Amino acid sequence: MYQPPSGARDLFPLDVAQKRWIENRLQQVFQRWGYHRIITSTLERVDTLMAGGAVQQSTVIQLQELEDETLGLRPELTASIARAAVTRMAGVSHPQRLYYNANVFRRAQRGSHNRQQEFYQAGVELLGSGGIVADAEVVLLLMDCLSTLGLKDWHLVLGEAGLTRSLLSPFPEDLRDRVRRAIAHLDRITLETLPLSTELRDRALLLLDLRGRPADVLQRVSSLDLDETQRATVNALKSLMEVLQASFEAEGEAIAPSLILDLSLIQTFDYYTGIVFEVVGDANTGRRVLGQGGRYDQLLGIYHPQAETYPGVGFVFNLEELHQTLLPTGQLPHNTPATNWLVVPSSPQDCAVAFAYAQKIRESANLVRVEVDLDQRDSQDAVRDYARHRGISQIAWINADGVPEIETLSSVG
Repeated sequence: MYQPPSGARDLFPLDVAQKRWIENRLQQVFQRWGYHRIITSTLERVDTLMAGGAVQQSTVIQLQELEDETLGLRPELTASIARAAVTRMAGVSHPQRLYYNANVFRRAQRGSHNRQQEFYQAGVELLGSGGIVADAEVVLLLMDCLSTLGLKDWHLVLGEAGLTRSLLSPFPEDLRDRVRRAIAHLDRITLETLPLSTELRDRALLLLDLRGRPADVLQRVSSLDLDETQRATVNALKSLMEVLQASFEAEGEAIAPSLILDLSLIQTFDYYTGIVFEVVGDANTGRRVLGQGGRYDQLLGIYHPQAETYPGVGFVFNLEELHQTLLPTGQLPHNTPATNWLVVPSSPQDCAVAFAYAQKIRESANLVRVEVDLDQRDSQDAVRDYARHRGISQIAWINADGVPEIETLSSVG
């Protein structure tokens, strides 16, 4: 029996209706904040997708080489948008507010059976604006999206990639990546068993535990021996927390229960230079990462002919995770949209006039779903039963002259 490729799945009409319900609400929020949609190529050169080494080539699904170019399917959208921004949008004013809604592809790791390799995402990129105000806009936009979707059981985990990277600099170069991975995976056992001095092991464990209430974490990290750049970053984080707090207080809400500062947070893709964050759902369906993002102030320079760069910050929602989280809430559509009209020709010879009448109904200013009955049923009652089963409320019986006889069914379903 034929099946879709391993790691992919088909979406049937109800799946699509539920997915579009989520996408439409996110799109409305994006547009209300002044963001415009961008569509980039599904296929890219592999060197574009790797973003200067920030994205591991092993995650890219590669295709056959074409004229000395190795092509791949995008594993995420930010690199493609950065490439488009410097090659197709030169001379535009900044900031550029862009959003997308697309599928991405990631190669499953060896040993993983039937692991998903195609994903659907929706997100935004704010290009050409740095600083805490731009960071605050993106975080508040993300929270507005979650509010619009009616999600309640979630929290936002926020870190600082540049600060975390600099705090790792005292570790020996040959062990730094292992320390980094252990912190990223909250692997205390590995940190305790690595060949580190007592001082460095204590530092690694301290970095692992730099998470919690923003005020507490900022106080702990401020007690470290920080250089001027690190202290400036900590001060910027404090300012960002103040802006977010003030914004929520202005709306009569409290931010503390939903925001966790975590300076051990490290994202999968290594192009982030400033704040990084992820949204974690805590619903009955289990812990799910609903979205993630951060600041990347060097990425656009990778694609610029003169290596000129612009600041950027953005986030992405994982639509499958949102879908699974929203299913138990009862908000998503339970059925596909019903057809409004069934046009029934009186005989096979009258199908042309039936199609013509159906087209007149479809030309309404509002969306009207119209079917032409393709089967010659035994009786009008059989036609009515079919219409009720399909949830169709209006029947137009068409004779050879094209004159309709309209019937409204008393109950459908």
